Amino acid sequence: MLDSFFKISERGSTVGREVRGGLVTFFTMAYIVALNPLIIGLSKDADGKFLGGGDAPNLALVAAMTALMAGVLTILMGVVGNYPLALATGLGLNTFVAVGIASKMTWADAMGLIVLEGIIITILVLTGFRTAVFKAVPAQLKIAISVGIGLFIALIGLVDAGFVRRTGAGPVPVTLGDGGTLVGWPIVVFALGLFLTIGLIVKKVKGAILIGIVVATAVAVFIETTLKVGPLFDGATGKVNPKGWNLNVPAMPEKVVATPDFSLFGQFNLFGSLDRVPLITVILLVFTLLLSDFFDTVGTVTAIGHEANLIDRDGNIPNNDRILLVDSLAAVGGGVGSISSNTSYIESAAGVGEGARTGLASVVTGVCFLLTTFLAPLVAIIPYEAATPALVIVGFLMMTQIKGIDWEDYGIAIPAFLTIILMPFTYNISVGIGAGFVTHVVIRYIQGRRKDVHPLLLLVSGLFMIYFLTSPINQWVG
Repeated sequence: MLDSFFKISERGSTVGREVRGGLVTFFTMAYIVALNPLIIGLSKDADGKFLGGGDAPNLALVAAMTALMAGVLTILMGVVGNYPLALATGLGLNTFVAVGIASKMTWADAMGLIVLEGIIITILVLTGFRTAVFKAVPAQLKIAISVGIGLFIALIGLVDAGFVRRTGAGPVPVTLGDGGTLVGWPIVVFALGLFLTIGLIVKKVKGAILIGIVVATAVAVFIETTLKVGPLFDGATGKVNPKGWNLNVPAMPEKVVATPDFSLFGQFNLFGSLDRVPLITVILLVFTLLLSDFFDTVGTVTAIGHEANLIDRDGNIPNNDRILLVDSLAAVGGGVGSISSNTSYIESAAGVGEGARTGLASVVTGVCFLLTTFLAPLVAIIPYEAATPALVIVGFLMMTQIKGIDWEDYGIAIPAFLTIILMPFTYNISVGIGAGFVTHVVIRYIQGRRKDVHPLLLLVSGLFMIYFLTSPINQWVG
């Protein structure tokens, strides 16, 4: 029954590989349950209130809803889209919501804008516009998007593990470890996990990525129990320990089960923002959310499709309409759940690297998230340093697709180059995609090959120009 519904054999997979892939995806993105509360749960709205309406943060409240929505939406992606893609609160977007939106209005008003953006993007899917745009992108630019995302997630892995860090001052933005030196036991755990995973992959051991995460986590727990390394940043004292764990401290929890609270659900005000800010500001905020959500997903879905070998000759993906519909509904769900827009996660590529090819892997990931609403303390066992080697490995696997780009055609090569480098350099998928689209259109017009530019791609490039110029436009109208 599973094989028939999810087309497991047809896509060259097995139930075991799908389960392993689903578990790996969960482990590589479970951090969002702990990280999202730290981003939106500690920020105040225009009235000085925290998310949930209180005078003090309630991180458990945000964590429970974050896990619930991720679980429900990821299972929906698996069942409806039959694609190995997990969804959760979008990083970057949640920061924009906390800093750029909630600071101007109430949290309920801000979540209302998320719902509004989700409704608009869902309409674009139902009318076929979003799918048409996806098909209008040249196949080789889609490859560049995939490669760029590969570099991006590899950088995410290196930064989250503390292998690469911001310098904080001077002309060089990042450096090796702490001031050019690798320090602390967490780096040892990262290196162990990375080399163990590399060795297992070279030996073609099944479950290599999952084994690497589990073994590295076990070593991390032992080190923390024995040496008491502690966190990188101590919220109680405000002190920074460069030798500490980046987010989760891998100590055994005092309790395993905790009762979740889902009272954040439904705390949104669809048009309340109009009472706080001008209409033009609301439009620009929704447009920014829309464009980022729209193309982050296009890039992620494309990258996963290439990695899983699910792309046809024209660069299209099976069940594309359904996949984009579920992702659009996820934006609505994130606003309704009051935990910011939910979107597709590129960390899903880790599960694909483990062998996932169907929606069964997403169902497994989703069930893990649902269990996390009760077993949140267990998630804290897995530190960044144990999970991030998977991202570095998957980044390499996605990088191998670069050979499919025609570097002799400058109309493709230069846009592809900008797409690839700007994603990691700006820490933003949409920026890389936008730069590639705009440059491709400009070069084709310079070459006198206007007919090679799809009208929708021309339209989208114009929208990206507005996106890049949002700040001066906002200043001009306001």
